Amino acid sequence: VQLVESGGGLVQPGGSLRLSCAASGFTFSGYGMSWFRQAPGKEREFVATITNRGINTNYADAVKGRFTISRDNAMNTVYLQMNNLKPEDTAVYYCNRGINWGQGTQVTVSS
Repeated sequence: VQLVESGGGLVQPGGSLRLSCAASGFTFSGYGMSWFRQAPGKEREFVATITNRGINTNYADAVKGRFTISRDNAMNTVYLQMNNLKPEDTAVYYCNRGINWGQGTQVTVSS
């Protein structure tokens, strides 16, 4: 199993980023996928999840209405569209499938 995140970077408050997670080594369409994040000095926290066919999603209260999780099963990729970013969204963002984690991608929201 391999999960590879990309799309992080530095963005100003109010800006947007789209994270991608390319998955391999398993039947992607058979599994729900999630995003987590970890800010400096804090524990890793849940951000969003999506079911295997993308029918159902769920979000942490802190990102609800600003972030959107989606997936493309033909491309074995899950996305996290992040809008109206805030400084408190600064963290390393991780793609997750069960016990499997990606290496993370840094998102920094700062003016």
